[in-house]
Amino acid sequence: MNKKVFIIRHCQAEGQEAQACLTELGRKQAEELSKYLSNTAISRIISSPFLRAHQSIEPFATPKQLTIEIDHRLSERILSTCSMDNWLVKLEETFEDIELKLEGGESSKEAQKRIVEVLDEILSNDNESTAIVTHGNIMSLLLNNYDKKFDFEQWKNLSNPDVFLLHFSDGGCSIERIWQN
Repeated sequence: MNKKVFIIRHCQAEGQEAQACLTELGRKQAEELSKYLSNTAISRIISSPFLRAHQSIEPFATPKQLTIEIDHRLSERILSTCSMDNWLVKLEETFEDIELKLEGGESSKEAQKRIVEVLDEILSNDNESTAIVTHGNIMSLLLNNYDKKFDFEQWKNLSNPDVFLLHFSDGGCSIERIWQN
């Protein structure tokens, strides 16, 4: 087995809701992302249904005539359905206790399970190079599945956009942050 999976965090958006569009800067970032990825052999794209994720990869997918598949398991994690002034502290707690579940939300363990399922399906198909377009928190949980050192501090250091390359071979999985902000 020799597979590459590009994990892409969306570009800057106007908000957190599912239909939040990219900002003007986010649209420029999407164009930069497209240029950056232009020499990759990506043959499949799977995106979160959130508009900002789809808009982030469109400039790359359209000229290559690649379909953007939507997978709801790539949606951003719901930390809680309640408004919290201390959401950042609560988010850090969910990295420390992966089973911690806040009101109306999902635990890190639950969210990690759904994104790992997507990756497992990718690894079982014939495509050699796939891109996943998603969100910072869920992306962090996926990376943590393969490298336990990827924690809350690494999440805080993510950029919009951001790109990691996971390379799977018979020797296991290697992770490389390839986006240079």
